[in-house]
Amino acid sequence: MKKSALFFGLILLCSGILFAQNQIDVNTLERIRNDYKSKATQDKAIRNALSNNDIRNIALNRDITGKAEHYFKYRVDVTGITDQKSSGRCWMFTGLNSLRPVLIKTKDLSGFEFSTNYLYFYDMLEKSNLFLEAVLENVTKPMNDRTMEWLFKNPVGDGGVWNSFANLVEKYGAVPKEIMPETYHSENTSWLNRLLARKLRENALELRKLSSAKVTEKQLHEQKYQMISEIYRMLVLFLGEPPTEFSYRFVDKSKNIGEYKTYTPQSFFSEMFPSYKSSDYVMLMNDPTREYNKIYEIEYDRNVLEGKNWKYLNLPSDEIKKFAVESIKNNDALYASCDVGKQINKTDGTLDIRNYDFESLLGVTFGMNKTDRINTFDSGSSHAMLLMAVDTDNDGTPVKWQFENSWGASYGHNGYLTFTDEWFDEYMFRVVVNKKYLDANTLKMLDQESIILPPWDPMFSEDF
Repeated sequence: MKKSALFFGLILLCSGILFAQNQIDVNTLERIRNDYKSKATQDKAIRNALSNNDIRNIALNRDITGKAEHYFKYRVDVTGITDQKSSGRCWMFTGLNSLRPVLIKTKDLSGFEFSTNYLYFYDMLEKSNLFLEAVLENVTKPMNDRTMEWLFKNPVGDGGVWNSFANLVEKYGAVPKEIMPETYHSENTSWLNRLLARKLRENALELRKLSSAKVTEKQLHEQKYQMISEIYRMLVLFLGEPPTEFSYRFVDKSKNIGEYKTYTPQSFFSEMFPSYKSSDYVMLMNDPTREYNKIYEIEYDRNVLEGKNWKYLNLPSDEIKKFAVESIKNNDALYASCDVGKQINKTDGTLDIRNYDFESLLGVTFGMNKTDRINTFDSGSSHAMLLMAVDTDNDGTPVKWQFENSWGASYGHNGYLTFTDEWFDEYMFRVVVNKKYLDANTLKMLDQESIILPPWDPMFSEDF
């Protein structure tokens, strides 16, 4: 026998012995049971409680429940709570809600809502086109290539981030909610998402076959055009067809009725927000797994083929807070996203790292920090909301903040969520701020070349 073969055999034998030693065999299980006997009696009440109740009701910290104060020293003038229903369009609602206060103030309105259904239609159409173009761009790669796997796993969906919103309004404008109201499937998006994804995967396989058959580039893109046309038809059936022109008039809070005016969606947006440029804004991220003060960009993380990728400046949390406070003080609400499911008390409308004491209840320790949680997929941004209030102490240091949510007025504190500054550090991930609130040193950082990151990175879940 050759030495290499003998050595390999010994490795297998040793690994087999280790495996046998580490499996839960009869003796190990018996030992575990005996060790637990000393705890069984004291655990009985906890077992009975957990068997019949939501753990959050048992672990709820009664020392702080009901004591949250929802008053703020600095608060943006916002009006009305929106409801995304059973959809992943929080990023779209948040983007539009960041603009809504300006329009309400300019037109002296008692309230106003944009049509998210209108933007949702074009978001899904553009994402479909981007997916098929990405498949063609990578058509020579095998199906088990990492990029191809990611594309086929994520052909289309209704989640997104701020750059997705910016791409849409700059290309398609916006319309009032009355012009293209919600439908059942814009508010309950799962079946539309599922069927579009299935069709797009089928389309992508067909494009790969055609490419292998050496058809001309013109024939290939004609086939893709037919596919996108079919997607457009499916979207119309589910959502209605978006207007290209409409008439609209405003009624102010004093019930004064304006004159009808004819708009395109693009002219409506540009007239309502004549100075809006997405280039005036920057996304700031707190991602402690990566080097701070660097610009990062996520490949393929956009919705419009010619649009902007997800791009951000990574900063320490305290730096982000400084700019957020300045924005709120100037009556400018911010797009923000966080891990909203962590320590949320929906009855009180609070996010507080002390809301639930799972450790005392279970007798275990949860010791991961923010970096550990990101690296192990335990935490990441899951939801976008409007950051619109901050309370500070006498020294100007933030003590608590507030979100305007898009889950309806009955959720939380009249539709709002108040969160502590400690919670901000642990579970806030990104905000979008106007560059005019940044200091000179931070503005200089924006001149860097982007570090390109893959779309499957654990940090880059979309907001829903």
